[in-house]
Amino acid sequence: MMRIRLTILLAFFGLCLALVIYRLFYWQVIRGPALANEAKYQHEDSSTVLAPRGSILAADGTWLAASTQAWLLYLEKPDIKESPRSVANKLAPLLIDDKKDLMADAQRIEGLLTKEGSIWISVKHKVTTEVKKNIVALAIAGVGFSEEDTRYYPEASSSAQVLGFVGKNKEGEDTGYFGLEGYYNLSLSGKAGLTQREADARGAPILFGSSKEIKAVGGVDIQTNIDKVIQTVVEKRLKAAIENYGASAGNVTIMDPKTGAILAMASYPSYDPANYSQYKDSDYKNPIISDSFEPGSIIKPLVMAAGLDAGVVKPETKCDVCGEPLKVDKYKIETWDGKYRADQTMLEVIAHSDNVGMSFVGQKLGIEKLYDYLDKYGFGKLTGIDLQGEQNPGLRKKGTWNVVDLVTTTFGQGIAITPIQMIKAMSAIANGGRPVKPVVAAKIIKEGWEDKVKTEMDEPVISKKAASEITAMMKAAVKEGEAKWAVPNGYSIAGKTGTAQIPVAGHYDPTKTIASFIGFAPAENPKFIMLVSLREPKTSQWGSETAAPLWFDIARDLFPYLGIQPQN
Repeated sequence: MMRIRLTILLAFFGLCLALVIYRLFYWQVIRGPALANEAKYQHEDSSTVLAPRGSILAADGTWLAASTQAWLLYLEKPDIKESPRSVANKLAPLLIDDKKDLMADAQRIEGLLTKEGSIWISVKHKVTTEVKKNIVALAIAGVGFSEEDTRYYPEASSSAQVLGFVGKNKEGEDTGYFGLEGYYNLSLSGKAGLTQREADARGAPILFGSSKEIKAVGGVDIQTNIDKVIQTVVEKRLKAAIENYGASAGNVTIMDPKTGAILAMASYPSYDPANYSQYKDSDYKNPIISDSFEPGSIIKPLVMAAGLDAGVVKPETKCDVCGEPLKVDKYKIETWDGKYRADQTMLEVIAHSDNVGMSFVGQKLGIEKLYDYLDKYGFGKLTGIDLQGEQNPGLRKKGTWNVVDLVTTTFGQGIAITPIQMIKAMSAIANGGRPVKPVVAAKIIKEGWEDKVKTEMDEPVISKKAASEITAMMKAAVKEGEAKWAVPNGYSIAGKTGTAQIPVAGHYDPTKTIASFIGFAPAENPKFIMLVSLREPKTSQWGSETAAPLWFDIARDLFPYLGIQPQN
């Protein structure tokens, strides 16, 4: 009997030992790695080291956008000694600009403090150093600050749609949106760092504990081609013109046709990128790269240049259908002024902006050739400009055009383009036949090195001879056209006005137009090419009476600044 009891007891202890061994194996082998990681997280304190965002600079090296020190204000509830209402009433007056929002913000902070389950509370991002000092002076227990960057735009709304802005993404990280901030976001952001250290249960660092640090890599600086003087002139003149002519919107782009450098780019209405949340989403979009329009007569030099290059017309070629309206299919092509000039030359067609004469050129070219030239000019393709948000309205598919599409395209109706596409296409004429890619950034800079942005040119679209011939025609259009009263005396300017009716619900509204003028100067060796567009000007629908005077006003300021002398 004793032996049986002893056997049972030994078996019991053996079973217990087996269970202990099994549990030890389970915890140390099977669950060991996971538990080790949990233990590591319990006694290891880690924090992200933010990388400073790179600056965006003007051509002269001064700031257009920069990062400055700011703070995240937070509260740690276990350390707070005062009532939630008392803390809220002390903080709210220092955190708002508009006193009307004082009560609402105090209630918000009090609500955060009384919410169950929250120990660490984020109160407000982007607190300035001055506000931080005022809060620290209150000596409220439980208040803390964590350093973070905030974006500073010293020129306020100037160049806003070129720059874009910095906001929060879904993960709460600073991210660039639109313009340069969006296009170069990865380069400007840099790479965040990390610090890890062993800590005790209270979170205090262990004196001889292990530590690890990965340094943050700051973002690069982007120096642009934007000339602050030119940009200021453009924005001032554009705003005044919109007010004077009663236009609903407008934009101006100035580019160096030899390098593609964007010297100025302005649109109105605009916004302040430092306070982007106070504006409508539509204000962020840059219409120069994102909005399409029917160009109207400013496309005529491009079509005429194609005809000259293809050899189907010469400057002295006479239009034998220009004495009356031209019937095409079931439509009649008429001149804009109701005047018909029989046997006028191609030079006169451009000078008079004659729709019938341009239809004549289109018919000589034919659908296939015209389409190929438009494609080579860059219509139907992104220009590749280094701004986030560029759109491409596209060309109708080749092979789907009819005879009506052919002739209406020659005077800028039935084709949709963006202003930046128009600037690039016109650079082919200003640059001896080769379009140049527009570019805002001049160089990328980072602590001791810089990388210049290279000029990129497309293959020639037209010959130098054709470019020279159409330039002479555009000079004549400036001297003899409807806007000759506004032309600065003595300067060599090649340009063309345009007035395009805005399509509304499947038809054209004759009372709503986009008035434009595009040109370059000096005509023989251009230092700039400029496109001006005004939407729905009320004083006059014609580009010759609104957009052209604005173009010449800006040009008068540019001539002495760029060292352009009058020829006589």
